[in-house]
Amino acid sequence: MQNASFKVTGMKCGGCEKTVQSAADAVPGVMSSKASSQDGSVQVEFDETQTNLDAIKQAVQAKGYPLA
Repeated sequence: MQNASFKVTGMKCGGCEKTVQSAADAVPGVMSSKASSQDGSVQVEFDETQTNLDAIKQAVQAKGYPLA
């Protein structure tokens, strides 16, 4: 397992957090995610044999939340 943290632009509320988490969790190989609009970040735990950072970033960005 690997952990990663990304800065997320545009999260303002709990609904935004759920959208970001759902996008990350939908990526095969992601075990868990936790988004925080207060911190402007998302932490992801994933299996690096099943996915990679780019796939996770693309999934979240596809929902309209740019990652740094």
